[in-house]
Amino acid sequence: MPILILVLTGCIKNDIPYPKIPQIITSIEAEGEIQPSVIDSLAFDVTIYLDEIVDIEAVRFTKYTYTPGAQSSVNLLEDTQDLKNPMIVALSKYQTYYWALYARQTIERYFTVEGQVGETVVDPIGRRVIVSLPEGTDLSDLTLTSIKLGPRDITTLAPEIKPGKIDLLHPLRVDVTAHGRTEIWTIYATLTEAVVTTTNVDAWTEVVWAYGNCPSDMKGGFEYREAGSDNWIEVPQERVHQTQGSFSASIPHLKPLTDYEVRAVVGDEKGMAIKVTTQSTADIPNGGFENWWLNGKIWFPYAEGGVEYWDTGNTGTATLGQCNVQPTDYTPSGTGKAAMLDTRFVGIAGIGKLAAGSVFTGKFAAVDGTNGILDFGQRFNLRPTRLKGYFQYKTAPINYAAAELADLKGRPDTCHIFVALTDWTAPFQIRTNPKNRQLFDKNSPAVIGYGELLYSGTMDKYEEFEINIDYRDTSRVPTYLLITCATSKYGDYFTGGTGATLYVDDLSFGWDLP
Repeated sequence: MPILILVLTGCIKNDIPYPKIPQIITSIEAEGEIQPSVIDSLAFDVTIYLDEIVDIEAVRFTKYTYTPGAQSSVNLLEDTQDLKNPMIVALSKYQTYYWALYARQTIERYFTVEGQVGETVVDPIGRRVIVSLPEGTDLSDLTLTSIKLGPRDITTLAPEIKPGKIDLLHPLRVDVTAHGRTEIWTIYATLTEAVVTTTNVDAWTEVVWAYGNCPSDMKGGFEYREAGSDNWIEVPQERVHQTQGSFSASIPHLKPLTDYEVRAVVGDEKGMAIKVTTQSTADIPNGGFENWWLNGKIWFPYAEGGVEYWDTGNTGTATLGQCNVQPTDYTPSGTGKAAMLDTRFVGIAGIGKLAAGSVFTGKFAAVDGTNGILDFGQRFNLRPTRLKGYFQYKTAPINYAAAELADLKGRPDTCHIFVALTDWTAPFQIRTNPKNRQLFDKNSPAVIGYGELLYSGTMDKYEEFEINIDYRDTSRVPTYLLITCATSKYGDYFTGGTGATLYVDDLSFGWDLP
């Protein structure tokens, strides 16, 4: 009989699967951060931004939390961590999820010589410095104007090099030491026949950005013309910005989809002309909020069967109450429709949470309990210079606040309208659940251009607005456009004032510069 029991027991199977719950890093902080770390709970990675003086091979973490009940393969708080290469951390509970920790650290390095042509090439991978000077320059008798080859305040050079006379007739070897580690750098000087060069031209829609090199003791400029024209037009000097031997300029008031030629100029010397074609313009689909669809009790900011360019949080708020984004006949012109958004408490029998009204380019993806999952952004590859439109706002005292924002209670709520151009490879997923919160970060490296409007007062009529878009780089081409309008700046944290109301209408782009 005991043998039979053992056999029967061995045949019993456990067919109940373990729950599949991703294990998430919920917060992480390190000494010497220059901005908060970005936690991507979809890609399972963390990007940590470190000041240049931090030893990337001995990073000290001060905060590290993750899904309750999970086990971490590494206790980041116990000792310093080497983040020179990506670090893998495993979080386990039912299943194991592997997270990658990346450190981003930019060390400012420069080397400038009086009379140099263009910017110095500083190559931290090859540990080289290359400076170009005009043909005929005596390389044994140069004047060094500035030097920095490692982290500030903690770097030593051997031999010691300071601004003043320097001999670069032959390559100069320098030992650069920081954090007890020494790198061998080599400094080269080369001669160039070109007095002026046109290095790059970036064509937008009604603006072209031009870049050139010349000796640092000369004044650079630009000329442009429409392709086929015989007349070159000089770019006003107030639009030219020069740093040492490099200079750049913005050329506005151009025509879309038109060929232009641009060249750098120094005195009578002309750089090579570069031919470019300006981009097209584009309207914002349903930027006037004329088209709406009432599907059951949920309002959507597009016509039934039409282009789903915009979405709202209505799908989430409708689970506990009524939509807080809907069409209105109250418009700046007195005709057509506009979007009306409000902040309200949604719930049943006092159980629920604050919901800020918001409309954004993208898609409401799913409901996560009483939280939302949003896909931010729509495909877009143009570079507008500003977002224009009309808005009217009525503030309200903040009466609901997350624990980390409790000090905002009683203050006037603030509406938030912003535009971002990014180079995402897919829509960016927003999660408002505090357990795996992931929000948009305007300082993310993926953000190419950004502009915003914040207002915390009460208006008695619509007012026109223009948001200038500041770009980090004129050459990077966006892949996604994000526009968001919200009644409460901290609505993602369920913080705001009930009764705050925002009207928005007639959104469009500007493509030129003043």
